[in-house]
Amino acid sequence: MVYRTSGTCSSQISYDIVEENGVEVVRNVVYTGGCNGNLQGIGRLVDGMPVDEVIEKLQGIRCGYKSTSCPDQLAKALTAYKAEKQ
Repeated sequence: MVYRTSGTCSSQISYDIVEENGVEVVRNVVYTGGCNGNLQGIGRLVDGMPVDEVIEKLQGIRCGYKSTSCPDQLAKALTAYKAEKQ
């Protein structure tokens, strides 16, 4: 899936959602643009985590004076994914 970010240095996030043992988990998170090293780190840290846990941990993180951040944008992407499923 691809999510176009808003209000951050990154322009989009691509990711996969897969079911493992009856739980939807996040895989293969890749940001386009932004702080490459930090965003690779986020992608690796959330790899294999349940969708709801990623949202809970990353939602609301701000970057400096901005009202959002690259981690927050991932939480928004996953929240949008969940909303589309319903």
